[in-house]
Amino acid sequence: MSVDAIEQVLIRHDEKRFRIKQILEWLWKNGAGSFDDMANIPVLTRLFLKDNFTFHTAIPEIKQRSSDGTVKVGFRLFDRSMIEGVLIPAGHRYTACISSQVGCNLGCRFCATGKLGFTRNLSRGEIFDQVIHLSRLAGAEPLVLTAIHSKSEEHQHPSPGVRNFLSNIVYMGMGEPFLNYKQVNESIEKITATDALGMSPQRITVSSIGIPKMIRKMADDGAKYHFALSLHAATDNKRNQVIPFNQRHPLSEITEALKYYHLKTQKRVTIEYILFAGFNDSTHDARDLAHFCRNFPVKINLIEYNPVKETGFTGSGTLKIQSFAQSLEKCNLVVNVRKSRGKDIDAACGQLSAVHSFIAEESVT
Repeated sequence: MSVDAIEQVLIRHDEKRFRIKQILEWLWKNGAGSFDDMANIPVLTRLFLKDNFTFHTAIPEIKQRSSDGTVKVGFRLFDRSMIEGVLIPAGHRYTACISSQVGCNLGCRFCATGKLGFTRNLSRGEIFDQVIHLSRLAGAEPLVLTAIHSKSEEHQHPSPGVRNFLSNIVYMGMGEPFLNYKQVNESIEKITATDALGMSPQRITVSSIGIPKMIRKMADDGAKYHFALSLHAATDNKRNQVIPFNQRHPLSEITEALKYYHLKTQKRVTIEYILFAGFNDSTHDARDLAHFCRNFPVKINLIEYNPVKETGFTGSGTLKIQSFAQSLEKCNLVVNVRKSRGKDIDAACGQLSAVHSFIAEESVT
């Protein structure tokens, strides 16, 4: 419901206008899970709200912790669907990797989520709930990457809405964010709103395999968050083999859309490139990638492949990754090698599969 619609309902119920602000703070700043949580709302008003309205929440139900401190959370939705979010610690910084869809219908050959098929888009509230919970989880963690205390969050839950403990948010979990563009954008509006979480959009990255019309729309909408292209192959011949969607929109279309994006926003594009052994990790592949990147300013993230059963892909070794990075650096490109995190609990890039593979370490209520 719009703010105006909620306000009109409350006025007809003889509520004061300031009540709408209180309710909105509970929803979008404090991350309330029910009307019962709204402590400063009169009991009779809460009963009225419970009798006439509902809001769906993503409830953290299952949690796994990696040996490197990464935490994967399985969220149960109102329709019993499951999604996954991941909290990634790095020193005193925490990144939340969140999902935008239940499953995915793009069927990328290397990705566990793609094997699930597509169920539905998430609402802005279900996306927001992942952020709220992972932020609270970050606030409860001991902030020491090498010392993992599995029960710490049960003892140290911070008060809701007091502080956002996340350093960054990446829309790189389950689903293709641009196929749920409206709800993703509305969730970012809430995450960045001063009367909600108040996080800077410069700390948010949305990742997509590259849908040209949506890249252009993002540019026209003046998106202030960062954009990352999941490329993984720099020629149509190879990209078609790992990302079937590329057959509908080849790299020439994506290139023109990215040129438009840079022209409109003056932002640098992040290129994400997973290295598959013997497939896209040769010196020639590096030259192809450098050729693709000459069209606009970029930063390249090289990503270690995380094993997914029955894909036929394996990851390139450390020496091969280093050699590939050096080839790109010789072309004066900015290159980062991203370490895999949470691989042992299937929480790393490409491994999210809606807790079907979870071995629950503990339940979260």
